[in-house]
Amino acid sequence: MTFSNKALRGIIPPMVTPLAGEDELDRNNVERLIEHMIRGGVHGLFVCGTTGEGPSLSYRIRRELIRATCQQVKQRIPVLVGILDTSETEMLAMAQFAADAGADAIVLAPPFYAPLSQLDLIRCVTTFASESPLPLYLYNLPDPRHIRYDISTLKTCAETPRVIGFKDSSGNFEYLKQVLYLFRGRPDFPIFVGPENLLSRSIAAGAHGGISGGANAFPHLYVGLYDAATAGRAEDVQRLQALIDRFTRQVYSVGEPEGNLIRGLKCCLSILNLCESRVCWPYTPANAEQRAEVERCIHELIQDSAEILPNLLGKSPIYG
Repeated sequence: MTFSNKALRGIIPPMVTPLAGEDELDRNNVERLIEHMIRGGVHGLFVCGTTGEGPSLSYRIRRELIRATCQQVKQRIPVLVGILDTSETEMLAMAQFAADAGADAIVLAPPFYAPLSQLDLIRCVTTFASESPLPLYLYNLPDPRHIRYDISTLKTCAETPRVIGFKDSSGNFEYLKQVLYLFRGRPDFPIFVGPENLLSRSIAAGAHGGISGGANAFPHLYVGLYDAATAGRAEDVQRLQALIDRFTRQVYSVGEPEGNLIRGLKCCLSILNLCESRVCWPYTPANAEQRAEVERCIHELIQDSAEILPNLLGKSPIYG
């Protein structure tokens, strides 16, 4: 497969990072999870992002994960690599490693910790893009404490060579509509949405797809919504979005709010036998009571989706 940005549309899961120990990648479950998502019809993979606990992984694990993912994917779908750091030197080194491993693009988040102006943000993007071996997608992070791209800043950055798209995880639909209007004449500049509760609304407004964490567990559900939305099947879209909303409401609310999305999603994947529930330090995995609640939610979701999406887990269900 040759990467074509014009063709990058659809559901691109921000891949969870399976861990076998405190600083040990679970290679077997990396392969298992990737094959599960590819069988589910996803259109790409995004590693080392927020859902992948990218900033919490050691550099050694990040590199091992990037290499393992590219080796397993074998160019069947595009692989995007998240770069979340405070050092330009380390960011460029990771971008070069990703390029050498066979990744297709970088997802660039603004440097965190230090306060940045919008001019700082433009300088960050333009200087990094000029030296990066791979093209860039810009990333509006989900945490409102981090810097966000103003519309005028985004317009300037998008004119930079090798900046090829945008992922918005701000959760602000009015902002996203402004972004979609700004790039309405740029089919070569895809816009992806992060928050899953906005997936169907965003596609209807012109977004090119979603970077949806729940597609780690139920890729058929998210791909099914994307297919229904692009085919104009409004009733199916409404029903599938309702299932997604229920999944995120129940599974992404496990334990303390600061780590509940990752905790709940990894618990879900553990129940589906796709990876262990282990999460990065300093968070803790779901306890037995929380796990039982997640299992109940998954069982009900599979039952209630049977009519509209009979193969929610694919032709060979993992969870019975």
